[in-house]
Amino acid sequence: MLWRGSIGSIMLAGAMFAAVCGAWAADDGKYPDWRGQWRRINLVGGPASFDPTRTVGAGQNAPLVPEYRAIHEAALADMEAGGFGIDRTNSCFSPGMPRIMNVYTVMEVLVVPGEVHILINNIHDNRIIYTDGREWPADIEPAFAGYSIGRWLDTTGQGRYDVLEVETRGFKGPRFYDDTGLPLHKDNQTIVRERLYTDASDQNVMHDAITVIDHALTRPWSAIKNYRRTIDAHPYYPENSCVEGNQHVRIGDESYMLSADGLLMPVKKGQPPPDLRYFKTEK
Repeated sequence: MLWRGSIGSIMLAGAMFAAVCGAWAADDGKYPDWRGQWRRINLVGGPASFDPTRTVGAGQNAPLVPEYRAIHEAALADMEAGGFGIDRTNSCFSPGMPRIMNVYTVMEVLVVPGEVHILINNIHDNRIIYTDGREWPADIEPAFAGYSIGRWLDTTGQGRYDVLEVETRGFKGPRFYDDTGLPLHKDNQTIVRERLYTDASDQNVMHDAITVIDHALTRPWSAIKNYRRTIDAHPYYPENSCVEGNQHVRIGDESYMLSADGLLMPVKKGQPPPDLRYFKTEK
């Protein structure tokens, strides 16, 4: 009986899978073809920035409240002195949202029934956008990427979706817009709204019109990010392990480096050593 029950369960699961696949095949023509490898389009050169029309850091001219402008200025001063500022990605922390969508390495967008997966081959950048019509959960487990709910739109009235609108909430931190430590508020009450669509004149160009609402800002901050699809039947996906070969060491609030001979070394002049109370020292 147990064996027959197992066979029955397998057959039921198979039938359900086939039904889902069949439904997806029937609706496949309604969704945009966003398959393939996408890379960000650099407009000003240099590291990836929130607003791609401006350089990172102070060049972003971010509408920060005075408290958070002072935090960013202190981070920039630390980097000028040789430190790493307050950015945590050099210690393999997730960049979080909205920084994930800076897309500093290749991106894939997978559209499946009820979900859109954004896959980025870096630290912890993958996102799930739920498009199944769900409401916001009563309790959201905080995450660097947040919790994203989206809805498809047919803006042309031709019976095919062409725009994905997304709202993301439920964050934890710290999170920054770029590698200069341009900060979001520590209360993590950020709301990120996006409008993803491909260019009407070139389906190999995607836009992400993104707006951040955050208590560290004097007003909502908007930008349009741009990505280009790789025209290659067999694109290369580089393997990336943040931990492997990483010479950055963060202890408390200080960042250090490992030298070529494997010894801990300072990154800026006058930097104090870490607390060595648990190590025996020779007198």
